[in-house]
Amino acid sequence: MTGETDIRQFRTLFISDVHLGSKAAKADFLIDFLRTHEAETIFLVGDIVDGWRLKRSWYWPQDCNDVVQKLLRKARKGTRIVYIPGNHDEFLRGFPGTHFGGIEVAERMIHETADGKKYLVLHGDEFDVVVRNARLVAYLGDWAYDMAININIALAAIRRRLGMPYWSFSAWAKLQVKQAVNFIGEFQRVVAEEARRNEVDGVICGHIHHAVMEDIDGIHYVNTGDWVESCTAIAEHHDGRFELISWGHLIAKPAKPVAALVPPVSLPLAIEAAKKEDVQAA
Repeated sequence: MTGETDIRQFRTLFISDVHLGSKAAKADFLIDFLRTHEAETIFLVGDIVDGWRLKRSWYWPQDCNDVVQKLLRKARKGTRIVYIPGNHDEFLRGFPGTHFGGIEVAERMIHETADGKKYLVLHGDEFDVVVRNARLVAYLGDWAYDMAININIALAAIRRRLGMPYWSFSAWAKLQVKQAVNFIGEFQRVVAEEARRNEVDGVICGHIHHAVMEDIDGIHYVNTGDWVESCTAIAEHHDGRFELISWGHLIAKPAKPVAALVPPVSLPLAIEAAKKEDVQAA
């Protein structure tokens, strides 16, 4: 059961860090969100597919195909969908300007809002020195972060059985670590500087799984958050106003059986398979 039954209409939606292919991905929450939110344009702001995890071990349940299928259906019905790859789906960075099933790939983009303001849209990993040079999770360390995510999964299952809304242990833990808080602040400052260099009014990014909207020295900094910890998205209204939507806090679902894994296939083949499923369901 969704937190909202009416379909909400927006000018633009910004979603990032879904990490499809990771057991921590809240694909079912995202599907629920996409069912109840429509937009003229949807920006996928990186790390939608977790290529790093899929290289280590294949995990692609039906929920992952359902997300792809839902996005393809929206594209077919006229929604413009722009995919800006991140570090976990960097395999798509070699295809700027390419369209996959109506989804266009771009390295970064300037988005103009309804009220005429310009925003630089990018994933943001290029400003994370640790990820860029060492390819490790920056704020808690790879092992500690994985442990926090595993706790998240267990707690989420318990809370669902009790009918309680989703709560992220990993997001809470991250904000208790001084180094993590310092990293977030520094990342925000550096990304805001990049927006200033591009002579725009603001920046919209993802990467650090910390959803927020705030002004940094005259630059409107917007982070979309993620669908691993917080289940958040940024929506632009038709008058140019931005809204941070926290979907995880609105949903409480009963636990469901683990979905069967889809056989290993490449992303283009997964897209084609999802398109066929979509046609059959139409």
